[in-house]
This record gives sequence, structure tokens and C-alpha cells, in this order.
Amino acid sequence: MANYDVIFIGAGPGGYVGAIRAAQLGLKTAVVEGRATLGGTCLNVGCIPSKALLHASHMLHEAQHNFATMGLGVTPSVDWQQMLKYKDDVIGQNTGGIEFLFKKNKVTWIKGWASIPAPGQVQVGEETHTATHIVIASGSEPTSLPGVTVDEETVVSSTGALTLGRIPDHLAVIGAGVIGLELGSVYARLGSKVTVIEYLDAITPGQDGEVARAFQRLLAKQGLTFVLGAAVQGVTLTDGTATLTYKLRKDDSEATLDADCVLLATGRKPFTAGLGLEPLGLALSPRGQIVTDAHFATNIKGIHAIGDAIAGPMLAHKAEDEGMAVAEILAGQAGHVNYGVIPGVIYTHPEVASVGATEEQLKASGTAYKVGKFSFMGNARAKANFAGDGFVKILADKATDRILGAHIIGPGAGDLIHEICVAMEFGAAAEDVARTCHAHPTYSEAVREAALACGGGAIHA
Repeated sequence: MANYDVIFIGAGPGGYVGAIRAAQLGLKTAVVEGRATLGGTCLNVGCIPSKALLHASHMLHEAQHNFATMGLGVTPSVDWQQMLKYKDDVIGQNTGGIEFLFKKNKVTWIKGWASIPAPGQVQVGEETHTATHIVIASGSEPTSLPGVTVDEETVVSSTGALTLGRIPDHLAVIGAGVIGLELGSVYARLGSKVTVIEYLDAITPGQDGEVARAFQRLLAKQGLTFVLGAAVQGVTLTDGTATLTYKLRKDDSEATLDADCVLLATGRKPFTAGLGLEPLGLALSPRGQIVTDAHFATNIKGIHAIGDAIAGPMLAHKAEDEGMAVAEILAGQAGHVNYGVIPGVIYTHPEVASVGATEEQLKASGTAYKVGKFSFMGNARAKANFAGDGFVKILADKATDRILGAHIIGPGAGDLIHEICVAMEFGAAAEDVARTCHAHPTYSEAVREAALACGGGAIHA
């Protein structure tokens, strides 16, 4: 039996970042993790490996479509097994880096799966460890769908989609959210026919409507086919072929689709199985999320929760912010997360990034706003790099000019959005961004031009 100031359950982005921050603040800290490597879903079977495959497949696309124009004589080919090895090497570098950081910051890794037999106690195997504070950072797992059984071979979750033994001829994707579109984009570039089935009438639910429509058009140009407003009824397997049945919501007509691989990407749910939360009496929401207050405390004294296990967007960086905040709170400081300035990014090409309110949300709330837009076709760097598709859109308060949200579809959107995040964190107006000098030629000039468009007008429109 060992005693700690705080034990984090789960070594994903929330748990490992929170643990390192707690140790930096002088708390005796441990993390319980049952995987063979640290980093949770994100580093092992999520964010990082998917970005490796997105990068590799984008390089293939560039070689196939743009190299000759630039005078580069390359005939690319795909070695799928080598690409998977590259992906695995990236995972290893990142997970090994966290293990190094644990040692550097004197964070103890307790290997195994945790349960909480009582407040202040964490059981791992036959051992019970005690702690003044317990932080549940157990993450999430893929949701299921009635009539669809995942075998991780023909019908796969996002985990199985990262380790397929072959590039499918036809990939059917159930769900047009971030995961489905990123992985669908990977396989479309690698030569698969990709059909995306979505229950709603638009892709990327919750995204700014104008951006979602533009995004769908661009993905369709890249070869993805969309069936929207379709409710999947089930998937049956025959000799390695999957037959997907769906009904169109507009007229209840039924149709089928044959594919050699089906990706189930209908979202994720909190992963809390085996923790023993019900016997503890720990409060859960109807969606299975752990209920917490503004300081991440549950209804059980000494037990906190963060990340995908609680309410809010299931994003690695949201979990990281909560991990740092809860560590600071437990160390007697004023930890805080500004949920109004949490960006979201889709790492396709072009990238899609957003922060703050959408137009639809501003209209629904009755907020008077103005829009500043600028197309990447007016950006010299983007045109030179075959990246002129997309635009920057800034939403500002009509009376005060304060930035309320921003939405970018285009090159480097996932990096460009953070200029707006910093601006919003400091309560900046669109004019503040517009009057800030931006280097030329850079993609970031498109952000400045959109800010200018909120006022007197963009220069290069």
C-alpha cells in the first residue's frame, strides 16, 4: 500500500498532462494505466496515428496531382505495410516521450486497470493504493449501433481502421463526423471508393453551416460520395463482403450498399466500465457522463473527473486543459478552463477549424453580428501551394466589434485558428487583428483580410 496526494486514473491527454502538472506543483502523483504504453486513445489509436496516415496519404496526393506541375518527375506507389510501420513508429516516439516525462517529473506509473472500492482508495490487481484525491481521466470508447457488430476486420471502429490488413476497394463509412471524414479521406487518397452514410442532412454536425456545405463540396471533388438523411438498419456479412442496409428519412425508402469494409464512426461515449462507480454512488448523467461541478469535483468527496468522461466536447486538448486546471485546484491554486475558446479541427485537406459561435448559434440567440470573409484564392501563398480552396470567416459583435467566433476551411486552418483563440481570450475586436502586421506571404494574411472585411473591407478580395 502506497500513499499519494493524487492518483489519476488513465494516462490519456487529460491524465498524463494533469499528472505532470500536479507533480510540478509539488504533489506526490501516480497514474494508473492498463495499456502497455502511455498516451491513451489519442496517442495509441486515435489522434496521432490518424494524423500520420493523413500526412502520408496527402503526400501521395501531392505527388499524383501537383508534382509534375512543379517540374518534379516522381511516379509514386503505395507500400501499405511500410506506411503502417511509419504510423507505428510515430506512435512509439510519442508514447515513449510521455514515459520519459513521467520519470523526469517523478510521476509513478501504476500498471494495470483501476477500480475505486472506496473514496481515497484505488485498487489495481491485488494492490490497493491510497490517495487524498482521485481524478478519473478514463477517456472514451466508440459507440455502438443496433444491427452493426464490430469485428475489427470487415466492420471496424476507428481503432481497426488504423490497422487494416489491406486497402479496401470500397469503404463504407457510417457517420459524417470528424473521425469518419478523416479516415474516409485517408482511404480515398489511397484509392478506395468511399461512401459516407450520415443520419442527419449535413456533414460535421454542429459545424458552421456555410463551412459544412463548402467542406462537403470539396470532399466530393476528392472522390467521397455522401448519402445524407439515411438511417442505417444493419450490416450483414457474406464471404467477406458487408451489405449495409439503410432507410432514407425523407421517404422511408430502403436501400443497400455492398462494401468490403465498413467503418462505424458514429461517435464516442465515456469509458467507465470496471471502475465501480455505481456501488460508490457516484452521480452519472443519462448519457453516462460523470457529473462534476465547476471545479471538476464529483458528488463523492475526494473524487474528481475530467476529459471525455465528463460533459463537453470529446477533444484531447479540452482534456489537457482540464487536467492542468484540476491539478492546480488540488494544489490550492485557481485552475480554470475557458470553454468558450476551445478550438476544433478536422485534419483533412483542406483542414477545417473553428472556435466560438457559429452563425446558426448567433441567429438563434438573437445576437446582432457582422461577418468578415476572405477566400484563400486571394492569398498569394495559398495559390502558389495549390491550396486556394476555402476561406476564413470571422463573426464579430455588430455593436462592439468583439470577436464572437471564427471558422476556417483551408491550408493550415488548424494552426491559423489559434490567432483567433488568443484574440478571443483577451477580448479582442476584429479591428485589433486587422491592425496587426502579418508577414507576407503567409496563409495568416487571410485571417487579417477577414478581420479587415469586418470593417472597411479586405484589400485583396
